[in-house]
Amino acid sequence: MTATVRALATTPVKGLRVVGASRLELGPSGAPNDRRFHLVDDRGRMFNGKRTGVLNTVAATYDAAARELGMTFDGGEVVTGVAELGEEIDTTFYSQPLRARIVQGPWSQALSALAGQSLRLVACVDGSALDRGRRGAVSLVSSASVAELARAAGGEDVQPRRFRMLVEIEGVAAHEEDGWVGSAVQIGAALVRMRGHVGRCVVTTRHPDSGDADLPTLDLLGSYRGDLDTTEPLAFGIYGEVLEGGAVAVGDAVRLA
Repeated sequence: MTATVRALATTPVKGLRVVGASRLELGPSGAPNDRRFHLVDDRGRMFNGKRTGVLNTVAATYDAAARELGMTFDGGEVVTGVAELGEEIDTTFYSQPLRARIVQGPWSQALSALAGQSLRLVACVDGSALDRGRRGAVSLVSSASVAELARAAGGEDVQPRRFRMLVEIEGVAAHEEDGWVGSAVQIGAALVRMRGHVGRCVVTTRHPDSGDADLPTLDLLGSYRGDLDTTEPLAFGIYGEVLEGGAVAVGDAVRLA
């Protein structure tokens, strides 16, 4: 296998637009401050792109040293400030209880106005808002797999960022990464144990920048991957935990360890 890192993408706020990076330092929780914050509704339930695509129109940055969080909205408005943590509240994260702290500042109001409903920006008490915890600190998909899905869609231009993966690789066959589950993979200087296949949801039907539901991703996956023996249904890409941290940059080698 001769593979390399083609792209990296993160967001400090779960649900907002994922943005490319040239280099990341991976640790036990994945990329620093990736999904550091997330949104909850007025009942304390996690709120993401399943419920509205408009979140994809907002790009966020976070400077951990200065604790400065910035959000750039589609019209060019920038909302920035120091992210101070307030009171603890009970929330649910994928139907599981999760303790979180309210992030004090202007972001909850700005995002509520955008989404048309009351939202609160919060930070997990125990770390970042990763879907599968540390077992899923790294997600990976190949550009060949994205191209295969595009062919199934009749030649549509499918952007890899639609799938919100941390790492995109090139140099392997379509869905070759499926066979890496259970194996250790060297990605740059980091060693990652792949734990499972990433099952897909309605979020992937949305354009990564506009948030419009413009591609029937789930129907497409069902048409040619629905019967596969994968750890999660409608799988596209894989996830894993970091065994040994290290730097990962675009162009770095990727190999089975």
